[in-house]
Amino acid sequence: MDSTLEKKPQVTRRQFASCAAAAAAGFVLTACGPRRLHEVPTDRLKLALAAMEREYRAKFGKAVHVADTPAIPGVLFAYALDISRCVGCRRCVHACVDENNQSRDPEVQWIRVLQMEKEKGVDFGHANPYYEPATVPEDGHFYVPVACQQCRNPPCTKVCPTGATWTEKDGIVVIDYDWCIGCRCCMAACPYGARHFNWGEPTIPSGVLNTETHYLGNRPRPKGVVEKCTWCIQRTRNGRYPACVEVCPVGARKFGNLLDPDSEIRYIIEHKRVMVLKEELNTVPKFFYFYAT
Repeated sequence: MDSTLEKKPQVTRRQFASCAAAAAAGFVLTACGPRRLHEVPTDRLKLALAAMEREYRAKFGKAVHVADTPAIPGVLFAYALDISRCVGCRRCVHACVDENNQSRDPEVQWIRVLQMEKEKGVDFGHANPYYEPATVPEDGHFYVPVACQQCRNPPCTKVCPTGATWTEKDGIVVIDYDWCIGCRCCMAACPYGARHFNWGEPTIPSGVLNTETHYLGNRPRPKGVVEKCTWCIQRTRNGRYPACVEVCPVGARKFGNLLDPDSEIRYIIEHKRVMVLKEELNTVPKFFYFYAT
């Protein structure tokens, strides 16, 4: 017998079923060319989501729900962060990882907290993302967390060769992982370093897997795609705050509807000292930094 045949790897029924489910989901959503989620016929979308749920159940041994919750009419999400309150504790970073099923080994983090010197002000040239003091906040410093700025004029969506990333009606810039080819053009275009590439197969222990997911958000991602903050689309489209807002111990993070004149986010923009990062680039972020004191 040919020795090469003897060494042929064996595929279990469970592995085969998992791969078949993934292939079916990809075919259902891509057979007629790239489409944004709301443009996919309802029956076809239901089949794709069901196939994904079977795939994830086989992989993680847990029932996973993949939602397709659409944007809420009359809502344009916006975010504000009080620099005068942030203490640099990084709880937001880890709450984001837990909520959004980021890889744990290697760990992918969508939020970076930059330590800056008060004497220099907001100066990215001297920012330190690797600070490790015994306690925070550290004297003479302040902190500027940075994630996706959810720009109104996002350069990342303009360079994608497959149309895998776009802005939803509620202002959230999303990525369809099934259409991402991993070229990383969007990463090069983003001036905020807010997009992250899965260089290895993401590791998510089943014990920490968040089973409530969204197709355009926190569903488990494969190797070789780009991912980013989606303002916890699986939460915010159901009337909840992003995980980072809920976990902040000092209330530095604010979130709401920019179109609501009575919202807290509108009050902040109209009454506080507000700035956006790299305003000169005309990306028009919907992520605002302000000083409450």
